[in-house]
Amino acid sequence: MPSADSYVIGLDFGTSSVRALLVEAGTGREVAEAVREYPRWEAGEFCDPDRNQFRQHPLDHLEGLTAAVREVVALVDDPARIVGLAVDATASTPGPVNEQGVALGLLPEFADNPDALFILWKDHTAVAEAEEINALARRWGGPDYTRYSGGVYSPEWFWAKITRIVRQNEAVARAAYSWLEHCDWVTLELTGQPLADLKRSRCAAGHKALWHPDWDGLPAEIFLTQLEPRLAGLRARLYQNTYTADEVAGTLSPVWAKKLGLRPETVVAVGTVDAHAGGVGAGIRPYTMVKVMGTSTCDIVVVPPADLAGRPPVAGICGQVLGSVVPGLVGLEAGQSAFGDLLAWFENLLTWPLTAVLARSAGLSPEQREKLRLDAEENLLELLTEAAQVLGPAPSPVLALDWVNGRRTPDANHQLQGALRNLTMGSGAPEIFRALVESLCYGSRRILERFGAEGIRVEQIVAIGGVAKKSAFIMQTLADVLNHRLVVTASEQAPALGAAMYAAVAAGCYPTVEAAQQAMSSGFSATYEPDPARAAAYAPHYAAYLALGNFIEESTTGQLNNSAAHL
Repeated sequence: MPSADSYVIGLDFGTSSVRALLVEAGTGREVAEAVREYPRWEAGEFCDPDRNQFRQHPLDHLEGLTAAVREVVALVDDPARIVGLAVDATASTPGPVNEQGVALGLLPEFADNPDALFILWKDHTAVAEAEEINALARRWGGPDYTRYSGGVYSPEWFWAKITRIVRQNEAVARAAYSWLEHCDWVTLELTGQPLADLKRSRCAAGHKALWHPDWDGLPAEIFLTQLEPRLAGLRARLYQNTYTADEVAGTLSPVWAKKLGLRPETVVAVGTVDAHAGGVGAGIRPYTMVKVMGTSTCDIVVVPPADLAGRPPVAGICGQVLGSVVPGLVGLEAGQSAFGDLLAWFENLLTWPLTAVLARSAGLSPEQREKLRLDAEENLLELLTEAAQVLGPAPSPVLALDWVNGRRTPDANHQLQGALRNLTMGSGAPEIFRALVESLCYGSRRILERFGAEGIRVEQIVAIGGVAKKSAFIMQTLADVLNHRLVVTASEQAPALGAAMYAAVAAGCYPTVEAAQQAMSSGFSATYEPDPARAAAYAPHYAAYLALGNFIEESTTGQLNNSAAHL
């Protein structure tokens, strides 16, 4: 068994960067971290926001991984003390691989082909395919494969994205022997094992790929070929069994051990999804909701299986999967498709005029223009926050919907769009900013209420992520709208810490995930109590938010039906 002074590494692949966190296994002390941005992603390569196309190149991931891990390993006096590592990544972010498990994007003939790269979670180009999956699941005569995925399959997920690619890109369809979720692909890379021996993530498979023991794993071949004949044979080249993230996937290959400065005996745990690792890092336990608040949100809850026995599956969420977070407990996932992304959209909207004007300002040097632009970007949200806090919940406020990137839960619908109501000549940027913040909180409340309506009680809410750590205004507004106490985990890197906990169990430092949590948890750094007066003031605004949402959804559905009738 590894000694008390052993180290483990959590590798957290986010939307725009990869983070390596070096953790002391015996105490949970975070010794060092390193972050590497994805340069191709930062440059906007392979993406088309107007089409909701967001792709990432595997070289961004491999180069970032190498640099980040080497940076933290260099700080250890004896790298042999690093006994294990684990990977978490965004999902569903699948990519095609050849028979040897090589990502197609690493091959010269596909290096610049967006369809051969990893399809990021926020890519919504497969809306039509998701709708086909939903319709087919209800009429094909076999099990409803969406049963444990909230009853609605999302275009953000595995099968919708793959179906889209094989239909539109024949070269990729022919070359793709199989497809891997990002967390599984990185794990395969690190271990260097044959593709057939890879232990696939239970978390990613259950929440994103319709895997469930009730129907012996993945959807039946006949279902998949009814969906798209070009999917024939793929199921057999994917997987039957799945594994929890505390299990050993393998050890570092000699190539990667040398590249990273680690021993080949270093244990690599089974990969998992970033939000679920964040739940573990935040100390999740039964009846705790962990809100992972970043570009989007994921709300993670775990409950004992007995609580769900004899009940219909929870409707409108992103899945319920035994062992997806903590082995032995059922993991439930919900969330919002845009959170930080919504505020970033508003920031870009406001800074565009300044950027455009500066570009034509002949009286300023290039250095001065750049300094002014950076000053605006760095200070804008802080200034908006200060002004919005003064406003308070107004009697007749601007009202917003948070669906600019569609709706994830409850009840996925990525054809929906955002909206603003109650604009007047007096509505300025602070009023609209506050409305956007409140809309995000209303969306969170709707998720919490859905869990309650489905018989899932939530006793504690723990927040993690950049938004939770950086914005007291948003957190207090959220506490008031939810009328619920919130605590913020102390760790700045809860997903990476959760991955490190999984690695510690896989490496033999602890017998269970719960034991690792107890020893390695970071505790809490902040608490937000709801203000009774503000909570009461928000109640009618929340009702108006629900009414506006119903109106927009009915209008959108009507427009789509009319469009379909004319085809």
